Amino acid sequence: MFFAHKIFKVIKWAFLILVGLFIILIIGRLIYRINEAKTNEQVIKIHNTKLTLNDVMGKNLPPDPGAEADKTVQGIDANNNGIRDDVELAVFKQYPNSAKTRAVLLQYALALQMQTIQSIFNTDTVVATIQEEDRAYLCVGEVLLKNIEDEKIMNKYSEDKKNLRSFIEKKQLNTEERKKYRTNFYNKIGSYSSLLYVCDIDYSKLPN
Repeated sequence: MFFAHKIFKVIKWAFLILVGLFIILIIGRLIYRINEAKTNEQVIKIHNTKLTLNDVMGKNLPPDPGAEADKTVQGIDANNNGIRDDVELAVFKQYPNSAKTRAVLLQYALALQMQTIQSIFNTDTVVATIQEEDRAYLCVGEVLLKNIEDEKIMNKYSEDKKNLRSFIEKKQLNTEERKKYRTNFYNKIGSYSSLLYVCDIDYSKLPN
């Protein structure tokens, strides 16, 4: 009788352990599905974030954030257009008479800023922002004179393209904290394919 009771207790505890493991598995799977759904939603949001013509034309320029600009990695975005205010103002100051140049630079700045403000930080969201960065990176060259049959023009094209990209990168990564953040961000990158790049703004419709 004692032996049978002991066997019953063992079976009972084994059953309870199995039930517990099953519940943990179900909860873990549910959490995974919820996180997966949130990640997918964030990836869609990243790819749907676009530069607008109003941004290019300066319809809602922010005030100068002053010293507040560099107190955090994310900085200040008072007009909520996804571009850090100090970088946005620097682009307008440097290129007041060229909407086309502002368009490519602001798109690049927007893509780089997206990497600092992610609410979900994993391989999928990192890849999505890198894809947008690649697209913006290529768009920078779209507003420059290019002629593959003229070496002089192509040399100038390469130099100008490098300078434009560097202008944004230096403004965007202007503190040690921001440089470290970007390095850590890139550590999350996985394999990915580049997007077909179509620039956010149709430059043929811009006046200059």
